[in-house]
Amino acid sequence: MAPISILPACGQDNPLPKYLERTPDMQFKERINVHAPAPQILIQRMADIHLEGVTALYNEPAVCRQVLQMPYQSIEVWRKRLAASTERHVKLVALHGNEVIGSIGLEQYSRSRQSHVGAIGMGVASAWQGKGVGSKLLATALDIADNWMNLHRVELTVYVDNEAAQGLYRKFGFETEGRLRNYAVRDGLFVDALSMARLR
Repeated sequence: MAPISILPACGQDNPLPKYLERTPDMQFKERINVHAPAPQILIQRMADIHLEGVTALYNEPAVCRQVLQMPYQSIEVWRKRLAASTERHVKLVALHGNEVIGSIGLEQYSRSRQSHVGAIGMGVASAWQGKGVGSKLLATALDIADNWMNLHRVELTVYVDNEAAQGLYRKFGFETEGRLRNYAVRDGLFVDALSMARLR
């Protein structure tokens, strides 16, 4: 939440701020500030300092429903995953201040005949969904995939009911290749997923 500023009394010495106007009944009415700066979002390589935030991110119930992570995971699970990463793994976090608000992982397949292929998985805090965090994470990961890992194919899976994520992936050139029936268990029910990929 943005900090609340206390405005001084308006008069000749304290002119009315530009983003406020007086109405005929002398009440203040706030106008929409179309030039308000967007919240600053930084993308960094995941490190030990981020593990507590990453754990909290994927333990958020709304996020856990959208990914394949188990609920109530400990920080040690993520610590082991980070420690096991190789040069074929890229793990990034999105930060607003010191808060982890999103994460993406990119893995290049280790088999020689599939070394041109990578897979991604992503999660964004529910309070930050629809605010460009996913786009920034995905753009960064795909830049690494294209220009630094020389990947020709990047693939992912997404639940069939996660239409917002599907729209984001299509915006970045991903196409649906098939439907995976009963792909995962969620809240005691089998759910389908879509297989999507982007070729370069």
